Amino acid sequence: MSLDTPYRAIFCDLLTDQTLDILPLRDVQFDDYIGKAGSLSGTVPIPDKAIAERVKKVREGRTAVYLERGGDLWWGGIVWTTTLQSSGRGVLTLGIQAATFDSYASRRRIRTEIRYDIPTDQLDIARRLWRELDVQNYPGAPAGKEPPRLGITFGEETSDFKRTVAWRPGDETVYQEAIDQIAALENGFEHQILVYRDPVTGARIKQLRLGSPKIVTGATDLVFDRPGVILSYSFPYDATRGGTTAVARGASVNSNAAAESRPLVSTQQTATDLLKDGWPLLDLSSDHNEVADPLTLDSLANVELAQARGAVVIPAISIHLGGIVPPQLLGRVARIRITDEWYSQGLDARYRIIGVKVTPPERGRPDTAELYLEEA
Repeated sequence: MSLDTPYRAIFCDLLTDQTLDILPLRDVQFDDYIGKAGSLSGTVPIPDKAIAERVKKVREGRTAVYLERGGDLWWGGIVWTTTLQSSGRGVLTLGIQAATFDSYASRRRIRTEIRYDIPTDQLDIARRLWRELDVQNYPGAPAGKEPPRLGITFGEETSDFKRTVAWRPGDETVYQEAIDQIAALENGFEHQILVYRDPVTGARIKQLRLGSPKIVTGATDLVFDRPGVILSYSFPYDATRGGTTAVARGASVNSNAAAESRPLVSTQQTATDLLKDGWPLLDLSSDHNEVADPLTLDSLANVELAQARGAVVIPAISIHLGGIVPPQLLGRVARIRITDEWYSQGLDARYRIIGVKVTPPERGRPDTAELYLEEA
């Protein structure tokens, strides 16, 4: 980021959220998504010894970074990788690779028993998993003191669907995998960690958002036009990623030690309406080694087919960022209006924003965002 960028990069201690420094970032790109971790990359210039001492406070795995624009937090996450580089002319820089706070769930494993034998709201289970992984109960921690935490906060969302699940110590199940196992089931849910400032105290908040079946933000549609704020768009239809049938394979079950071990297999799910419409047979398959329930496998196959029927399309538009675009874009519904040679009669359709990739302004380049969409 150049000196005239509208963004500030705020580096903080991961477990206390105490601000370490505000440093310049160049060549920045960042993105965020519903249901998976987003990323940030950038470079901190180190022109002199004084700046070098400040930059040394940024420590991979222990530092959080926030991007602030106009007083609003647009992105927050954990610095996982740094790369100190010196050019042939002796110019020093520190490369930063970070991922949203969701990524922490991919670095923790379940090492205590978590069991729900009585059907329980799936969103309560997701919150329990995040509460478990957020507590830093490590050997040598000060006795009698509250253990350090990332400080994730939680809402009170509810779901109409209950689950029975169990994870055991020794299986070394990654927390993110456990969350995704439930979320991927039929009538599952979506998840995202939202960062924002408390409107009263100004404190930075990291909140787990859950939505069953989907996360939807805002009561009114955002409107984007071309000609207008839309700079470009793409509608990629990909039949190599889609299908008309789906099968899910589960855990291997073998009651006879002398026989070959074979995985459980769901019944084939078929999009009969697409076949009647002239589509050929296109087969989808997925593996779920931890699942030993045939009904669950049927559900997983059904979900996969629903998400990849026929040709997969993830529309995207590129827009100018300005005062009309809020920081909390994920889950918002966008009304897209396009008039050009292809849409000579005009396209007027509603999509939900499921991913955002931002390129801040630099060296005369405008502040732009690419929005990834799905039909609302």
